[in-house]
Amino acid sequence: MKKSALLTLAAILAATAAGCSGSEPGKPPAADAGGGQQPPGKKTFTALLDNNATFPYSKDWPIWKMIEEKTGARLEVQLPSGKLSDSLSLVVASGNMPDLLYMPNRKKESNKYGQQGALVNILDHLDVMPNLKKWMEKYPEEAKAAVAADGKMYMFPNQGFGETNRMIWMYREDVFKKHNLTAPKTYDELYTVLKKLKEAYPDSYPLSFRFGQIPDEMMAHFTTNFQTGEDVYYDFDAKAWKYGPTEDNYKKMLETFHQFHKEGLIQPDFLTVQTKQWQDMMSTNKSFITIDYISRIDFFNNAMRKENPQYNLQFMAPPAGIAGGKQYNPYMHFLEGGLTVSSTSKKVKDVMKYMDFFYSEEGRTLASWGKEGETYVTDGGKKKFKPEFTDLTEMRKKTGLATSGTYTWIDFDSHLSLFTPDLQKAYQEARQYDPPAMQPRPAFTEKELETLSVTGEAVKKYREESFAKFVTGSRNLAEWGKYVQELNGLGTQKLVDLYKQAYQRLDASAPKNPV
Repeated sequence: MKKSALLTLAAILAATAAGCSGSEPGKPPAADAGGGQQPPGKKTFTALLDNNATFPYSKDWPIWKMIEEKTGARLEVQLPSGKLSDSLSLVVASGNMPDLLYMPNRKKESNKYGQQGALVNILDHLDVMPNLKKWMEKYPEEAKAAVAADGKMYMFPNQGFGETNRMIWMYREDVFKKHNLTAPKTYDELYTVLKKLKEAYPDSYPLSFRFGQIPDEMMAHFTTNFQTGEDVYYDFDAKAWKYGPTEDNYKKMLETFHQFHKEGLIQPDFLTVQTKQWQDMMSTNKSFITIDYISRIDFFNNAMRKENPQYNLQFMAPPAGIAGGKQYNPYMHFLEGGLTVSSTSKKVKDVMKYMDFFYSEEGRTLASWGKEGETYVTDGGKKKFKPEFTDLTEMRKKTGLATSGTYTWIDFDSHLSLFTPDLQKAYQEARQYDPPAMQPRPAFTEKELETLSVTGEAVKKYREESFAKFVTGSRNLAEWGKYVQELNGLGTQKLVDLYKQAYQRLDASAPKNPV
């Protein structure tokens, strides 16, 4: 996977060991599975972890025993009584924090609470974390992305798991073959293909997407295809920060989607389409090209082939939006959540040593595959899950692997091994269309976040309203110049300057040589 010094991967992290029944944050954790008696030589850490409804936390998951065997540590787990973000606010405010806290968002939570003094600076403890030191040398961009505005690191960085967030273009290969169509490489070719599909299926909207559900993700795809940005973005060729929605390429994107909308090639209500509407269209020959998470290939194929064996949704290379343009998907396969260490913990050094295990090759293998002979076997030098594990979701339910607090650094091949050949192929193809570098996501101070909240939200609101009007035709694109003037008047340059300043600070403060 291509990366650069400007790569900004967020941080997801790590950890844990044998569990206990969950308790509410701020209250004493429940007794552990051993009746509260800690084995000789064992260490126990309290931890507030996230809980997923698809694979809810279990103290009996094998992963906890596997981690305990390797680290000599176990966790007393607390679970949020409602939303994790609400529980975090309460537990931080109470001052009665567990040793470890899982936080979903680096920018909004760990960096904020860290700068307020609630979290430990991980960089102050590298002397007891030799594996993390080596890891940071191997993945300097991920380490850099985990640094807050004050030059400190409050959340453990990660690598590998972000692949689960990869988004791609997909198309109905069976329908294309039936009508002798070729997957488009440009938006001009895309328009031609959509027109032909509309002729063959008059009541269809050949291109559909969940704009109403994930608008930011959709805009990131469209603007990347047209080599601009949906907001402030970094132009790697010009080596400069810019504001995309006032650029000519953004206007070209608007003209294209206005045409799609006018000719019924996308749904008239595309701005509000939710998941169920979109799924119905993709499964009933009402739509044939889409953008969504890569796992949707298996989601649709596995379900639809039961009634239509010919159904075949496959990866489609992203079309280029401008003449001579590049075929890139946006770099969105990263995570922003991870574990942090509370400043009130009495066991900071021990917790850091424990976390260090997850940055070793042994820790990576355990977090990715589990235990040899128990969850996986090695055949011809290649790891593979045991036959009883054939589905990723079921594997997580049964073992606890790849759940909150059990990883920092993983081998994504472990997940790939449980996917269908179609999805494995899609991952291989998708990686060829990664941009050379991911858009940087610098950390901001509280004052800067306030500017983003006020000025940034005002600009975003006007931009989004204008996008809808231009595409649907309620505002004529002849007013583009006036729109640009109005948008700039709301403070776009202030936002560009803010990002530039924050990135320069990050570049200067990020760890250059952690050893």
